[in-house]
Amino acid sequence: MSEPSTTPERPWPVRTVARKIADWINRLGDIWVEGQVTQISNRPGTGTAFLTLRDPAADVSMTVTCTTALLREQPLTDGTRVILHARPAFFIGRGTLSLRADEIRAVGIGELLARIERLRKLLAAEGLFDPRRKRRPPFLPNTIGLITGRASAAEKDVLTNARARWPAVRFRVENVAVQGALAVPQIVDALSALDRDGNVEVIVIARGGGSVEDLLPFNDETLLRAVADCRTPVLSAIGHEQDTPLLDHVADVRCSTPTDAGKRVVPDIAEESTRVNQLRDRARRALHGWVDRERRLLDALCSRPVLSDPLTPLEQRGAQVSSLVDRARRAVASRVATERSALDHTRARLTTLGPAATLARGYAVVQRVDQDGTPRVLRSTEEASEGTRLRVRVSDGSVHATVSGVTSATGGSGAETGT
Repeated sequence: MSEPSTTPERPWPVRTVARKIADWINRLGDIWVEGQVTQISNRPGTGTAFLTLRDPAADVSMTVTCTTALLREQPLTDGTRVILHARPAFFIGRGTLSLRADEIRAVGIGELLARIERLRKLLAAEGLFDPRRKRRPPFLPNTIGLITGRASAAEKDVLTNARARWPAVRFRVENVAVQGALAVPQIVDALSALDRDGNVEVIVIARGGGSVEDLLPFNDETLLRAVADCRTPVLSAIGHEQDTPLLDHVADVRCSTPTDAGKRVVPDIAEESTRVNQLRDRARRALHGWVDRERRLLDALCSRPVLSDPLTPLEQRGAQVSSLVDRARRAVASRVATERSALDHTRARLTTLGPAATLARGYAVVQRVDQDGTPRVLRSTEEASEGTRLRVRVSDGSVHATVSGVTSATGGSGAETGT
């Protein structure tokens, strides 16, 4: 049956808490641990050596104790990757936790390369090496972020070559450790700071050459994922031409050396000036050629008769129009005269055949006047009974009469009128 929990009335003393923690830790037993060695303390004349074992991917460390004889068998330096066999121990008196090591193995080059290869395959499978993810750095960045060792040859190479190509280039330099246990966290912090800076448009991570162990920080998964998540384009300039850490595959641009990074991060002002002059010359020649071509076309157009002497065609066309107008006027006048003559002839015929001419020759038109006053031409004696009112039209007027008798054309009694 488990012991009851503590209460304000029944608290545990410190020794009880320390003893229980020690019991829990002792249950862990012997373990194998991997990390980087830092802060080695191996004083002559003592039997125990102290060192710190640090996780290269996180800011976590533990104290390790071992015999000085063990360190003499396996010499260590700061930054060495090791695998050690140890038992966790909690010291009740001081309330501290440490690892008591009885075997230490330095990680060999072959094993390091194998681990790097496994990490490479993992990141490649996740798509971190995909060329489609890579961004193109700006042609002329406003400010360049540089992550490198303090007063290192890599820093000098980048700055010198970049300023030689473009003297007005601006840098924001972040000096960090580029090897050892502190390299990865410092580089990640510097990368985060530069990525947040709105003026920084490209970041260069530069380091000189070194052994596989020296370049281990640039094969670290934490750093590689930080570079992959970076919003600013990143240039990798690690080691020499033959050095290819995994950072080269994750970065947007791989530079063979820091010198190459200084040349690729900014354009060459001399080359660009030459290119501008060449383009200006090409533009000038193209413009002159176009002007010459248009001038020749204009000269060809101006040499045509219609443009060389524009008034003569107009005068010719004017003369033709005047001639046609005269012809039209004569044709219209002739047609009008002919039609007028025909009209006069027809008028004369109509006048001759009309009733007025007939009346002028002594004839008269007799009309019967109906009771409603409507005059009707009298065509037969049968239409004029005795007492019928008549209207007799002569050349100079009309005469009204009344029928008093009718005489037929055969000699019988005819119509007689009385006025």
